[in-house]
Amino acid sequence: MTAPRRLAGARLAALVLALAGAAPARAAAPPPAAAPAAASPDPAAPRAGLGGDAALGTRKYADYEKPAACASCHVDIARQHEQAMMSQSYTHAWDEIEYFELAVPHAAKNPKVAGVKAGCNGCHAPIAFLAGDVPPPRPEKGSRANEGVSCDVCHTIVGRTGDPSVNFNWISEPGRVKQGTRGDATSPYHTVKANPFLKTAEFCGTCHNEQNPWGVFVKSTQLEWKAGPHGKAGIVCQDCHMPPAPGRAARQGPERLDVRQHLFHGAHDPGKLAGVAEVRIHPEAREAEPGDPLRFTATVVNAKAGHKIPSGSAEERVLWLHVEAKDSKGRSWHLPVSRKGFPGEAFTISDPAALAYQDIGDIQGLTGFKGLARDGAVPAGDRIFRLPYFDEQGRMTIAQWNTASLGTDYRLAPLSAVNETYALTLPDDAAPGPLTVTATLWYSRLVSSVAEFMKVPAEEYAPVLVNSHQTTVTVLP
Repeated sequence: MTAPRRLAGARLAALVLALAGAAPARAAAPPPAAAPAAASPDPAAPRAGLGGDAALGTRKYADYEKPAACASCHVDIARQHEQAMMSQSYTHAWDEIEYFELAVPHAAKNPKVAGVKAGCNGCHAPIAFLAGDVPPPRPEKGSRANEGVSCDVCHTIVGRTGDPSVNFNWISEPGRVKQGTRGDATSPYHTVKANPFLKTAEFCGTCHNEQNPWGVFVKSTQLEWKAGPHGKAGIVCQDCHMPPAPGRAARQGPERLDVRQHLFHGAHDPGKLAGVAEVRIHPEAREAEPGDPLRFTATVVNAKAGHKIPSGSAEERVLWLHVEAKDSKGRSWHLPVSRKGFPGEAFTISDPAALAYQDIGDIQGLTGFKGLARDGAVPAGDRIFRLPYFDEQGRMTIAQWNTASLGTDYRLAPLSAVNETYALTLPDDAAPGPLTVTATLWYSRLVSSVAEFMKVPAEEYAPVLVNSHQTTVTVLP
């Protein structure tokens, strides 16, 4: 197998867990300091969308089984996979819009990012990439690109081309030999080969780590995992995103106690999001009179994820904390977060007047485009847990391929807590009785202003309730 061909294959495996937002295990390269912030470009380092172009056309669609063929035996696994983002990596509405309306036109305008036209498909439509079908037909055309990260993509990956796992550097060897995790599995249709690589976080990292043309790690889920407590404990991505359960991997297979479920549930799964972070809020004093200053502390904990929250495409995801007080008569007051004074904090506090994403206008040729609301519909003064991405002109962007630097990383680290404080001078007309203060943690997969401008379906960016908590203060007459 040629080296370019191996590189293309390697990219595909990573996508499988990248889309699921997996918490990677055992990454190979040292993680970037703190945030995968503006890493210095290394001429020898892989570049997202550039490193695998030589693999274009080295395979044919016919080299890979269609998912329906796999489903004839692996029924339950296939049905799970159909419902996962892994199978929708090319047909998902925002991915289609971002690729065809931003990445492809930008690739035609700017030689530095020209590689994204092919490279995006290294993880989102791997078989199309290998077949040289670039850009693939739109999903409405029903081509095999719609298979996304299909069964045969992952189960033909034999390894990776280098360390670290990044930019779809997987090695794919299609054929009758299918890569699996067991040495005793048999099939009447194909040969099964035990491959320990499929059990590792490095396997997931081939798509869940991405370095762009500026040398910036714009996706580093596996590197985050490696630097955190889950990575050090050996809890790999698959443990959370492919949990084991009793059952059969195939119709004719034996009953096993630990069949890996192909759920790949992550940032697009309400069940995975629910409670992924916890919040608790308490007052400094339990009683107050009108006119008294009140102070509250909210503690937010990344209690479940083995990587930072948000992770993956952090440039477009928004996690925010909203605090509101309500007196016994139902009158309410919104509490803005108290500033801490760290560098770049302004990007972590919602400001309806702040504009960003001006590069959308550059890409689409929109004269006089001033940008969009940086924080979308997030209420003014709410704390946002995010990692800002900036283009060459220092403007905040949601185009990871157009990111020249990263801002302050104010995301939630695994098994770590952060305290936020809130102040309220109790209004003179506050009703006696309980003053209920509620802290609510919300998540959106895409900044609402960008979603609305790009005409993304509402369900793809609607706020999701992650967690909430209440505390009370007694207002004295």
